[in-house]
Amino acid sequence: MEGSLISIYLFSRQNVLHVTVSGVIGTWWFQPQEAQSAFSPAIMDSLSRATSYSFGSICFGSLLVALIQAIEQLVHSMRQQGRNSLVLCIMECLLNFLQRVGRYFNKWAFVYVGLYGYDYVTAGRRVAELLQARGWSTIISDNLVHQMLLLVCLVVGFLSGLIGMFLADISGWADPLFGDYVHLAMFLVSCLIGFSLSFILMGVVISAVDSVIVCFAEAPGEFETHHPALHRNMVNSWKAVYPDECGF
Repeated sequence: MEGSLISIYLFSRQNVLHVTVSGVIGTWWFQPQEAQSAFSPAIMDSLSRATSYSFGSICFGSLLVALIQAIEQLVHSMRQQGRNSLVLCIMECLLNFLQRVGRYFNKWAFVYVGLYGYDYVTAGRRVAELLQARGWSTIISDNLVHQMLLLVCLVVGFLSGLIGMFLADISGWADPLFGDYVHLAMFLVSCLIGFSLSFILMGVVISAVDSVIVCFAEAPGEFETHHPALHRNMVNSWKAVYPDECGF
């Protein structure tokens, strides 16, 4: 129970950020004059909506994701123990049902929550219908941005570890704390700090990328009107990779 509550809390914090970024991207997409600077009102307005009007949808979505993960872990544990009971059968049926329904309940739903303020179920249904109507299932499946940004985080963490180890070696301040293991300890600590900070930053980038994909599917005309150069580059790049699916 405690682990599930922690998962819900972590998912809620992450999804508040996701919805906030989606709201800012939506403002930049449809009303760019209100999101022209790093301190534009769009940021605070989006954060206020995410932590008030849309907070119930965020909590519900986080609860659903945590529930599915908890059931997956329970079923996996029962299978490892070699149990073949009625309870396991029921849990597997429930898990299969939730996974089928879960195609609506994913990160793309939070983009719609941030853009339009829909409740979570409506947002999930509408974004799934949008991507299906566009025929972009292949594009969504082949989205390698997340893996690339994770690789960036790993590289940043590794370089941070090397820098931390080098600074500790030339200064010697950590020698009394870690003794003979100072190099390994400082590498791990610095690596963890660098990876964590870069992961937070890349989380914002990932949310922005997901929001741009949904907005591009939802309203390409507004993108062309407000950001013609970026629209031209986007269309040309997508046509080169997905000539059939892009549809522009």
